[in-house]
Amino acid sequence: MIQAIDLHRSYAIGSKRVEVLHGLNLRINPNEKVFLCGPSGAGKTTLMYTLAGLEQPQQGRVLVDGQDIYALSLRQRALFRNKTMGFIFQNYMLMPELTALENASLATAVAGQEATERVIALLQRVGLADRLHHLPSELSGGEQQRVAIVRALAHDPAIIFADEPTGNLDSRNGAQILDLLFSLADERGKTLVIVTHDAQIATRGDRVLMIRDGQVAES
Repeated sequence: MIQAIDLHRSYAIGSKRVEVLHGLNLRINPNEKVFLCGPSGAGKTTLMYTLAGLEQPQQGRVLVDGQDIYALSLRQRALFRNKTMGFIFQNYMLMPELTALENASLATAVAGQEATERVIALLQRVGLADRLHHLPSELSGGEQQRVAIVRALAHDPAIIFADEPTGNLDSRNGAQILDLLFSLADERGKTLVIVTHDAQIATRGDRVLMIRDGQVAES
């Protein structure tokens, strides 16, 4: 379970200070598929990064399964995040010099042959059995995002954070990626937290959390 309590986060823009998160509270239950929505600049990505332990709030707490993640040291937080969370980004964030298999194995690189076999099985599961040794430049956008999904799932985290995962794909490929992500999440009992600006996509989740004026409201 993820719980945010009284989160505050602001940024200086010129001489002004803009408060992005303003006393924000939320709770996300295990195995939920939750979409974070709102207009550009509303703070969707800031909130996701804060929930994921990547961007410390100026005030407030984030609890993940009861653990206050910002009470941990930087090293402890990184270890907790690496064990508990996986990440999928709009721009795929693949290493250009590594193959699909090598990219997907990054989170499990020190875990040995058993982990490599699990990654290969996942790549086969997402339709990339014949693309294991291709570089990102040799893959389509949809194929690259499939590699990124496998990379996020490879170390079996409880929570997957996705920042506009279909933003660089056409509607057909975007729908296929969401179908795949939801299917794998259901099979493996994952919690999904997805940032999107697309209201139509967001209706596919269990809940939509709208970010407005630094706070959250369900829709």
